[in-house]
Amino acid sequence: MSEFYKIAVNIPPEYAEDLMDSVTEAIKPMYPGYDRCFSYWMVKGTWRSLEGSHPYDGTVGEITTADEMRVEFAVNACDLEKAIRSILSIHPYEEPAIDVIPMTGWKNIIPSDGR
Repeated sequence: MSEFYKIAVNIPPEYAEDLMDSVTEAIKPMYPGYDRCFSYWMVKGTWRSLEGSHPYDGTVGEITTADEMRVEFAVNACDLEKAIRSILSIHPYEEPAIDVIPMTGWKNIIPSDGR
């Protein structure tokens, strides 16, 4: 198991600030001296809701395209479950796509005195 992870998720823009606040409260800071460290940008998402689904946006059987905010952040392995649960508590989608990517911190490559 990796020591660090990058989490990325698309969310309707009006939920992005609440998501970042919720994750910040749920996890320990990843970077010494800083918290609430996120990257985000606008993206277009597209999907087709299938029979039996209850979409937040769109109509079952039709292709939907929507503006979304892509939010990414780094998290320690010990906080991974808390971070995902925090996203799920805010995210309005029935099935949010949450990417969990193992990562190597730069300090594992370059010693802290290597600047």
